[in-house]
Amino acid sequence: MSRPIVIENASLYGDTTASLLIEDGVITKVADAIEAPEGATVIDAEGLVALPGLVDLHTHLREPGREDAETIETGSRAAARGGWTAVFAMANTNPVADTAGVVEQVWSRGREIGLADVFPVGAVTVGLKGEHLSEMGAMAHSKAQVRLFSDDGVCVYDPVIMRRALEYVKTFDGAVVQHAQDLRLTEGSQMHEGEVSAELGLAGWPAVAEESIVARDALLAEHVGSRVHVQHLSTAGSVEIIRWAKARGINVTAEATPHHLLLTDESARTYDPLFKVNPPLRTQSDVDALRAAVADGTIDVIATDHAPHPAEDKDCEWAAASFGMLGLETALGVVQKALVDTGALTWRDVARLMSETPARIGKVDDRHGRPLAEGEPANITLVDPQHAWTVDGAQLASRASNTPYGGMELPGRAVATLLRGVPTHLSPRFEGAFA
Repeated sequence: MSRPIVIENASLYGDTTASLLIEDGVITKVADAIEAPEGATVIDAEGLVALPGLVDLHTHLREPGREDAETIETGSRAAARGGWTAVFAMANTNPVADTAGVVEQVWSRGREIGLADVFPVGAVTVGLKGEHLSEMGAMAHSKAQVRLFSDDGVCVYDPVIMRRALEYVKTFDGAVVQHAQDLRLTEGSQMHEGEVSAELGLAGWPAVAEESIVARDALLAEHVGSRVHVQHLSTAGSVEIIRWAKARGINVTAEATPHHLLLTDESARTYDPLFKVNPPLRTQSDVDALRAAVADGTIDVIATDHAPHPAEDKDCEWAAASFGMLGLETALGVVQKALVDTGALTWRDVARLMSETPARIGKVDDRHGRPLAEGEPANITLVDPQHAWTVDGAQLASRASNTPYGGMELPGRAVATLLRGVPTHLSPRFEGAFA
């Protein structure tokens, strides 16, 4: 049996102040004050916001195959430091996670490390080639119990393949998770198509290339009666399509990333490849539309799309650089800066967007995204909203350092993360208590 833990004076969801008693990985008491059992670890959380452990629906851990960029261990450590207790690992590894064997390998490695629950996302098609469906049934019935399937990094472009995938996952209440990008409209693209791309002479990635796939897949999901989740929504037009689809009763959900909620295509003027991402950073009007959609519930989830790359893939000219940026450790601070401190979201909204809803979509809501209440698993993130810090890529836990926020001051940070009552991350403020 582990030592009991008492968390005193925490602001639950940023609302009421209470204390929590944790015993054997479970919250056993929530009260104004708690007398600590003999031998208990007591931590004072005054000034801190307590949230359910965060759940990232969109993480690239790169293992197997690209351990030079990230490993399940380094990615899990970054997740824990960012307040995440569970991450969904994308399938674009090498080998691709398109068989039961590969997803079980990823799942088992995550359990072995124990810093965050790692839930593999299976590929929709064999080798991400878009030609033949993967072994979705075998992955769903494997030890990993995969329920989400995505060719992320590549769009499931063929509508027939997409329809068949939606029909398949319906049999076990899974979902197809789509990277919405019309490949014909984005060939050779380097950034958002607009005034900035024209001025810089870089090939543009038009908004319609995303929006056309979002609309198509919403209609296919309606036709099949299945679940589709749209990744990293980035345009105002996509927001309107999702809003229309939900009003129509289509079973569609969508996510936005922290970087699409804060940064714009103006960043490309530096020609710094740290700002090169897919889908690209859009205009301020797109950012405003995304923020409004997050606030009104049209967008269901904030997910990181954490995409680590080795230095040589980013330390080069823009055209040759890889798409993607880190996100696990900075997400909370960016969301606070863009949405909480501006009054668009409360901390209870953050819990819904970054814990409860992603757990429900990923079908792990029996373990994660649970309320901070008696009898629930002690998956807890303590956030210090006054902990201003300056981002330094070299100081992040990820094996890579390709953050677009280097040198930026963010207003808050996770200072403690507990996975089933076990600390996976502690700031210096709390290290002594668990010595």
